[in-house]
Amino acid sequence: MLNLFKEKLADAKQTVAFGGRLSAACDEPVCIYLHGELGAGKTTLTRGFIQALGHVGKVKSPTYTLVEPYELADWQVYHFDLYRLGDPEELEFMGIRDYFTHTSHCLVEWPERGEGVLPQADIDLTLSYVGEQRTVELRANTEIGLRVLSKL
Repeated sequence: MLNLFKEKLADAKQTVAFGGRLSAACDEPVCIYLHGELGAGKTTLTRGFIQALGHVGKVKSPTYTLVEPYELADWQVYHFDLYRLGDPEELEFMGIRDYFTHTSHCLVEWPERGEGVLPQADIDLTLSYVGEQRTVELRANTEIGLRVLSKL
């Protein structure tokens, strides 16, 4: 199995659609680190991931709350945005380890700000601009990550 997956995304609509494809490939708990510049599409991709699992309504960036929980029929999804995190120790105070369970998918924007406290990512996902388009690159770090990539 290959541990790298790469695809071009023409616009926000394709970014949302890719998020949906990714969630369909996640049939076991997964931790995904989301990398990319501000405005690269991390929350847009997350919206597709969460809506494809059955969430109806807005998916907003948890920039100020650090985490947005989504209780869905089969999964709990936790969307983290650590951009404004002052110190990784703050994650310990919010009970970060309680979010990573056998019934949850965790998507973490700006994971480098929680280094040393966050668990290992199953997948490192990077969104980058190429002209007006985006490229999404996924790298599997675990057996779970490899299984997800094989389904894409």
